Formats: sequence, C-alpha cells, structure tokens
Amino acid sequence: MRTCVDNLIALPHIDGPRIRTEVEFLANRLELLRQNRQITNEAYLDAGAIQGAFDMIGNLVEMGVPQQEVFSQIKQQLERACNLEVKHPGLNQAIESGRVS
Repeated sequence: MRTCVDNLIALPHIDGPRIRTEVEFLANRLELLRQNRQITNEAYLDAGAIQGAFDMIGNLVEMGVPQQEVFSQIKQQLERACNLEVKHPGLNQAIESGRVS
C-alpha cells in the first residue's frame, strides 16, 4: 500500500483515470491475494479502507476539487499505509508483486 501512495504523491498532477487505475489495481490484487490465501481476511479488510479512500479521492478529482486538496487527501493515506505495513508485514510487497511495469 505504501508504494501505491508513494506513486501517487510523486505525480505532478493527479487525474481521474490515473487514480481509477490505481483503485482497480488494488481491488484486483487484494481480491486475488485473499483468494489465494496469501493475505488474511483482516489484511484484506484493512487494505480495503485505503482502497476506499482512493476511490473517494477519485470522486473528488472528478468533481474538480483543487489538486492541493487531492494531494492532501492522498498524503493522509501515507500514515495509514505505513501503519498497515507494520500490522501486516509483507502486504506492500505482495500487492506490488502483481504490478506490471
């Protein structure tokens, strides 16, 4: 999750399609990892909170909310992502292992 947040923070501008792509990636990876029992149901649900936040941020982008507010919302997810990795070590790596370059 940390890498997902870092990737978004590194962008100079976040548009709707970019954040929707990230939401879809997270949804698909989390579901696959849960089905394959590579992550626990608890990790799946905890990570889903960040996925949901990204979805909400996507709505803000599409509503035309200023980029400063969008980045503020994304940066709030950074702490959540760090806490998630402490609680579920290896979750970030499990998610990112399915990312196509």
